[in-house]
Amino acid sequence: MTGKRTSSRPRVGVPLRAPEAEGVREYLLENPNFLTDNPELLPLLRPEARHSGENVLDMGQIVTRRLCDEVTRLQAQQEELLANGRANQAAQKRIHAAALAMLEARDFEHLIHVVTRDLAEILGIDTVTLCVEVAGDGPTQAPAGGVYVLPAGEVDRVLGPGAGSRLEGVSCGNRAVFGPAAELVRSQALVRLSPSPGSPPGLLALGSRDGNKYHAGQGTELLQFLSRLMERLFRAWLDLSN
Repeated sequence: MTGKRTSSRPRVGVPLRAPEAEGVREYLLENPNFLTDNPELLPLLRPEARHSGENVLDMGQIVTRRLCDEVTRLQAQQEELLANGRANQAAQKRIHAAALAMLEARDFEHLIHVVTRDLAEILGIDTVTLCVEVAGDGPTQAPAGGVYVLPAGEVDRVLGPGAGSRLEGVSCGNRAVFGPAAELVRSQALVRLSPSPGSPPGLLALGSRDGNKYHAGQGTELLQFLSRLMERLFRAWLDLSN
């Protein structure tokens, strides 16, 4: 028969007894990570000054202040990393949802509808368009809304020769790329589309009224994944060669 287990929780109404200094010391020696795990306690430390005289520095106090500053810096860094991780996870979730929506298209026309009508809401932005280059004697107007015809060489001019993408903040979007929604665009992500060697180049254009949504130096892996999937779906529906 086991003995009755006693609770370590303080009883209501019973004042807590301050721990002995030696007990605190022993606890900290046995748990050296305690202050690291509880950094909010560091600013409460008040090491006793061990000097006299105005021109003598107390190294203990200096070290303590520096440790507190370092803990604050590391906390801010950790919070930034966590925020970035959450943002990346949310972006991945949106891209995966966009990919599934495109894969569920019933035919090519429905795929174009999904890209130019549904992806903006799925990705949490304001507009998504498709652009395709056409030779000088080709059509000047695309057969579907949200699709725009560009003159030959325009993709290289917009992205840069051979560049795969361009992310940046803008004062206004390019009307040739975004159509009437160009006035709303304050940041844009433009990604080259090359469905097949024999087809003209195109653009996947994403625009947001949030000037910080897309910016230079931002990672493009997720957008490239979405674009490569789009190219494969175009090849499948239009029976294009690889």
